Amino acid sequence: MNDDVRNIVLGVVATAVSGGFGWFTRTYLWRRDLRRKQAFFGLPTGSDCLFVVNRQVGGKDSSLHRNDAFALLEISGLIRDCGATVQIVPHDAARQGFGERTEFCVGGPASNSRTTAHLASLLPGVQVDVSTDPGPERGSISVGGERYLWEKGMVEHVVLARLVTERGTRPVFLLSGQTANSNQAAARYLAKHHRELARRHGRDSFCLLLKVINSDAYGPDVTELVADVTRQARTPAVAAA
Repeated sequence: MNDDVRNIVLGVVATAVSGGFGWFTRTYLWRRDLRRKQAFFGLPTGSDCLFVVNRQVGGKDSSLHRNDAFALLEISGLIRDCGATVQIVPHDAARQGFGERTEFCVGGPASNSRTTAHLASLLPGVQVDVSTDPGPERGSISVGGERYLWEKGMVEHVVLARLVTERGTRPVFLLSGQTANSNQAAARYLAKHHRELARRHGRDSFCLLLKVINSDAYGPDVTELVADVTRQARTPAVAAA
């Protein structure tokens, strides 16, 4: 074997080794990211979860606002990535406990009775004005002594929470907004920031308050974190006061 042939063979071997190592590294990182995502969402491969849908405020009993449908699509991508399946259930038909299966519950208490139950039992420090009378406090969210108002088309707020009752149980993800647009914004925020949330909170419960800015112009795209209100939300409102 002359020097030229030897160099060619060594080059081919080096390329194969380098390519194999790169493939192994990418596969390892992909699997690690998948395991972390599955642990955060409580969705191991082959599992199933619930998506509890609300009704459109002011619409027919069975109607679903298109932004809430978009929220379902945002979350469906996460579920599919984890290798899980989803069962869609109307809010007034989800008569079961929590912890057995991961649950995504979308919509405020004015349109989702399941949200009302979760707020009362898991986030007693969060109060939502569900009155239908016109006024500045209609739809407002109160937590930790602060009241967050809804300014139609300009400022919308939404509670995004991951709730677990004990170790080993599956989480409930609550997306309770003042509008369907803010529900979609919370779903998009969860899809975009779930790695950061997993690093910060691990598998523990958390409750975040998000603000959607100028929805008339930007829809659900411009969303910012107002505060982490986990402690205040889990403290009964009377005690917090």
